[in-house]
Amino acid sequence: MLNVGFLIVFLGCLVSLSMEDEHGHEYSVEEEVVLWMNTVGPYQNQQERYSFFSLPFCRGPLEDVSHYHETLGEALLGTELEFSGLEIRFRIPVANKEFCVLTSLKKSELKAFVYAVKNQYSYQMYLDDLPIVGIVGDVDDDNYYLWTHKKIEIGYNGNQIIDVNFTSENPVKLEKNIRLSFTYEVKWKKSPVLFKNRFDRYLDPGFFQHRIHWFSIFNSFMMVIFLVGLVVLILMRTLRKDYARYSKDDEIDEMERDLGDEYGWKQVHGDVFRPVAPFLLFTALIGTGCQLFFVVLFVILSATFSDLYLEYIFYLKIGYLRLLLF
Repeated sequence: MLNVGFLIVFLGCLVSLSMEDEHGHEYSVEEEVVLWMNTVGPYQNQQERYSFFSLPFCRGPLEDVSHYHETLGEALLGTELEFSGLEIRFRIPVANKEFCVLTSLKKSELKAFVYAVKNQYSYQMYLDDLPIVGIVGDVDDDNYYLWTHKKIEIGYNGNQIIDVNFTSENPVKLEKNIRLSFTYEVKWKKSPVLFKNRFDRYLDPGFFQHRIHWFSIFNSFMMVIFLVGLVVLILMRTLRKDYARYSKDDEIDEMERDLGDEYGWKQVHGDVFRPVAPFLLFTALIGTGCQLFFVVLFVILSATFSDLYLEYIFYLKIGYLRLLLF
């Protein structure tokens, strides 16, 4: 029964890794391509993230669409995808098009934009599961500028999207009673890259190469040898007195010898054959510890011997969580 359970969990992990999103990453001409806005926050601190529309940005003219079924992996990563409202059709270019206008900024909205630009806020977007990063604005001589134009260049191969290049343009100085016109454009270009290799551009082989630091390994090995030798030396000096005392068994009766042995850590030998009082709790802790050990081992091995592409990170987390729970 236990083997059947492990088999079910293993097959569930494989299914999670092989699943695609609701679109299947394949599009027909003029089919809608959704641009999702994720989070915004300081570029220097990627842990401090807020909803993109917590800043006074405005959405595009398209009606809001329900987010595709959020996976448990996305929830664990803190992903908060919101529809951008921009109209993007597969292989249909879009010229410079205005999608939103802010006629006059309130004092609180202007303060929020200035704070975001001053602290170098960046935001993250997703298009066909490809991550895109943009900057809110820029600072020049104590003047704060907001990028108001989004230039999106999408590479495709057949009916699949391969890469996305994003550029922020048209900086506008933030000041009172300013009129902000947000625009975007979309360009499409053919790409010779295969779909299965589209994440290679996000991975730097030189940076992620596994370099073996032989000197550090040798240094750690010598440190372990030194500590083990030191412990052995201390134990030998301690036990030498016991060996000398044991050699005088003929001069000490059995009662005195037994009483002499029962001191310090030597009393532990009597607890070896003593049954544990909370036996069920002890066995539960042992089983949980073994499960945690093998889950950690599986995660380390999968991270070491496999390519963890960004597209599968959500499903990997679900697989790890299933191993932990079952």
